[in-house]
Amino acid sequence: MEMRRMNGCGGCSLLRMAIRSSAILTIPLQTVPLSRCLQRFSGQSLSFSLIEKRRLLSTALRSSSVPLSSASALHQHDSFPDSGDDTNVEISKTGSKVILKGLTFPELEKWAQSQGFRSGQALMLWKRIYGNDIWANSCEELEATPLFAFEGLNKDFKRMLGEVAEFKALALKDIRTAADGTRKMLFTLGDGQVIETVVIPCERGRNTVCVSSQVGCAMNCQFCYTGRMGLRRNLSTAEIVEQAVLARRLLSSEVGAITNVVFMGMGEPLHNIENVMKAAEIMVDEQGLHFSPRKVTVSTSGLVPQLKRFLRESKCALAVSLNATTDEIRNWIMPINRKYKLELLLGTLRDELRSKRNYKVLFEYVMLAGVNDSVEDAERLINLVQDIPCKINLISFNPHSGSLFKPTPEEKMIRFRNILAEAGCIVFLRWSRGDDQMAACGQLGKPGEFQAPLLRVPAQFQAALEASV
Repeated sequence: MEMRRMNGCGGCSLLRMAIRSSAILTIPLQTVPLSRCLQRFSGQSLSFSLIEKRRLLSTALRSSSVPLSSASALHQHDSFPDSGDDTNVEISKTGSKVILKGLTFPELEKWAQSQGFRSGQALMLWKRIYGNDIWANSCEELEATPLFAFEGLNKDFKRMLGEVAEFKALALKDIRTAADGTRKMLFTLGDGQVIETVVIPCERGRNTVCVSSQVGCAMNCQFCYTGRMGLRRNLSTAEIVEQAVLARRLLSSEVGAITNVVFMGMGEPLHNIENVMKAAEIMVDEQGLHFSPRKVTVSTSGLVPQLKRFLRESKCALAVSLNATTDEIRNWIMPINRKYKLELLLGTLRDELRSKRNYKVLFEYVMLAGVNDSVEDAERLINLVQDIPCKINLISFNPHSGSLFKPTPEEKMIRFRNILAEAGCIVFLRWSRGDDQMAACGQLGKPGEFQAPLLRVPAQFQAALEASV
């Protein structure tokens, strides 16, 4: 139905006709101040809920002709397609509410406009959710501080948020504090699953939150407790982002400003690349959480196609969990190596990093006594990474129930570090943090009764493991 100019307010007439017919309309920009009409109706007989009930979507009229369709994004049960559409909206399982922390700012802005409100309302909402020490988790908290008394949110906008938007994606179950000050936060998801997030206080004003990207993990790394769980499901963008938000909201007053994010909790981040990259984009937004891209690190066990995409599309840092210098060892302790061998993994890094300036990949190397900690391993590691811009973290193995491995003794780790440093490598020793609360690297999760199988230990390594006891 094409709308022509009408006496009085064309927008009001249009809405009356649309509500009667639920028609699909084309509205010339010059004719209808639609958001004002919606606000006028909101106090009269035609309420927002009635308009929504008729499945009418008011749009930000940015072009000369914008269709109003009954196929409102608000009522989609699935997200919008990713390809070429930057209005993707993450929807709850019921299909009835928009999950705010699943939206990037451009998506939030367009969604607010689609509901008949100016983009400035979206910016104020964004700042209250992510910035200025508010971290609002409900409509009631949107005006929690007098700082914003001069730029209040529109009452109709807040009412609309209460009806069709969801602030929360996680429910805090517990916070456990280790002897060294590390905090492990346990969150319950909407389906009852539990994930773990770790906040690691550091010296010099640097505090890190370690976020999870999946419930469990499919990679089955033999030294990792999370791998025993198998993969139960991916986390949504909102479930990832809210871990960082709640870490700041709940723990900043205790540990200080949280400045760094590492995707090194439960799961393989690049196995959930869409939601992880979107979450990272939200975290580095300058109007919100405003983490520096260089201080947001995404780790991977070596999913080569996704790694390549990440390096091309993201400004955030990359960590690669290496942990071995031969395919024989890595095939055993990291089964992903059977698909993406060391030569392919490292070759991809060389190729992709040629076009990136001032960028170093971080190699993580968990040291397992008698398995990957020999002088020969150190020398092979030097040769493997010598032409890749990188830093190396040597990580002390953290034991857990059912583990086959033992940590490399401290003096042997130092010797290994010195060999690398003398060859010109940038190398650091990373000691266990939070291990008394099962909050250290490789200790997160709760496998339960059904666990992913441990792989058969090759004969030569069986002897090495027995010798390390």
